[in-house]
Amino acid sequence: MDEDLDRIKQAIADDFDEELEMQLEDDRLDELVAEGMSGPAADTIDRRDYFRELFRLQHELVRLQDWVQHKKLKMLVIFEGRDSAGKGGAIKRVTQRLNPRTCRVVALSAPTEKEKGQWYFQRYVPHLPAAGEMVLFDRSWYNRAGVERVMGFCTPEELEEFFRSVPEFERMLVRSGIIVVKYWFSITDEEQEFRFKMRIHDPLKQWKLSPMDLESRVHWEDYTRAKEEMFDRTHTAESPWWVVQAVDKKRARLNMIAHLLNQVQYGDVPKPEIALPPRVRHEDYVRHPVPPELYVPEVY
Repeated sequence: MDEDLDRIKQAIADDFDEELEMQLEDDRLDELVAEGMSGPAADTIDRRDYFRELFRLQHELVRLQDWVQHKKLKMLVIFEGRDSAGKGGAIKRVTQRLNPRTCRVVALSAPTEKEKGQWYFQRYVPHLPAAGEMVLFDRSWYNRAGVERVMGFCTPEELEEFFRSVPEFERMLVRSGIIVVKYWFSITDEEQEFRFKMRIHDPLKQWKLSPMDLESRVHWEDYTRAKEEMFDRTHTAESPWWVVQAVDKKRARLNMIAHLLNQVQYGDVPKPEIALPPRVRHEDYVRHPVPPELYVPEVY
């Protein structure tokens, strides 16, 4: 019995270590370039308080997912914001403890030539949630209001049609029973510059820095104007925008998850008591040894 308890404690510690590893990676990035950049270190939430609240909120996310499945709800969460605003890190913390069979992340690449000739929203529709599902869009159809507009990938006529269509499109989603939650992660000019420099100096993160990201620095004010018009024309009563102050990544994650949990009135789902059935053994079965060459070398 004591041995089983020790193994359970170790399994729980391993789960905590997974989140700790992710957070230490973020901290390592900050320390990597801090010496070469001026200015005091940003004040943030105590690490112990952060982990305590994160694990509590992730437990609530599991309860929310159970409720969504139980009630056959359809939940769509859209994550938008400037490059390096922390959308990916927030999405990781939301999905970390959830069942990936019913919680999906959608991050579409650039449209193909065929998709460019389709109705604009067509390639997003197949990824919408079915009953009992939660879907998180890491960027969405709002690409047209942001990068496509600023970088000239769409015409003024296509942009105007987008703004006319979005409110009705999202009203249709809401009328069909989809819970739509839209987040914009907001950071300052100085914070984006700092995070880009971190990516430049860190070989493990350089893949995140695309040519489009670099161009976004040049067009900071253009993106600001685009965001302001996007808010003005797509913030509706049925599908409002919610702005996450994201300069402090830890607080941004906690605030966003806490807010997301408040979008649905969920409760405990009745579950049958689970009993582990005994293993069936057959006297005529003899387990064959695994050939040694099939084993992964135990380097550690």
